[in-house]
Amino acid sequence: MNRIENAFKNGPAFIGFITGGDPDIETTKKLIYAMEEGGADLIEIGIPFSDPIAEGPVVQAADLRALSWGCKIDDLFEMVKEVRENVKIPLIFMTYLNPIYSYGKEKFMNACHETGIDGIIVPDLPYDEKDELLPFCRKFGVNLISFISPTSQERIIKIVQEAEGFLYCVSSIGAANVCKELNTGIEELIKKIKSVSDIPCTVGFGISSPEQAEKMSQVSDGVIVESAIVKIIAEYGKNSIEPVREYVRSMKKAVISAHEQK
Repeated sequence: MNRIENAFKNGPAFIGFITGGDPDIETTKKLIYAMEEGGADLIEIGIPFSDPIAEGPVVQAADLRALSWGCKIDDLFEMVKEVRENVKIPLIFMTYLNPIYSYGKEKFMNACHETGIDGIIVPDLPYDEKDELLPFCRKFGVNLISFISPTSQERIIKIVQEAEGFLYCVSSIGAANVCKELNTGIEELIKKIKSVSDIPCTVGFGISSPEQAEKMSQVSDGVIVESAIVKIIAEYGKNSIEPVREYVRSMKKAVISAHEQK
């Protein structure tokens, strides 16, 4: 059982996101440790990019903060290599095609393998063009995580059959309505996925409160929280370690509560 599989073995997983290098590398290290201690089952690390088209203003601002002091991909690889000596949970990079191409596809995946990155999420990689990266991911044992949404329609079955690690299920509605409207659409989507595969299905996009996390965990295999954690880091900067740890702890508690109700 690899680290990603292990993250889902005991019920719904809590997945937290941070922007690598925000506000600096040392704080990123401490945040990873704190999130694991708080109960995170998997951590998604964003590689700062100047044009993060899939992100909202909160994560965009975090990217700019990291880039402003000169954060580079190699800084993140060195950081991951260091924390991997102690961190047991999966670590995943969220990045865009441009940084991977600029770094070199094979070189990037090899570095992921050597430093202990378990998978990558690439929001601007169209499903029909996944073979641009997939051969290199498989060569170095890095899971290429797929996105899926209720609007995927006729592609759902094909995406599910070829998915690796877990599926990132997103909603086509705005984040402000996620708690009211996400449940029905996502529940139907996950039922369709589960009729084809038992791959873990996680729900992201707009989840921020324990109530939302509990609700989504009742119909999925885990929740992904991005902007809410990045907001805490933006507010507290280098002093965000304890606030993030406590936030993760509260969200994990909600996820566990949902599992106990199933």
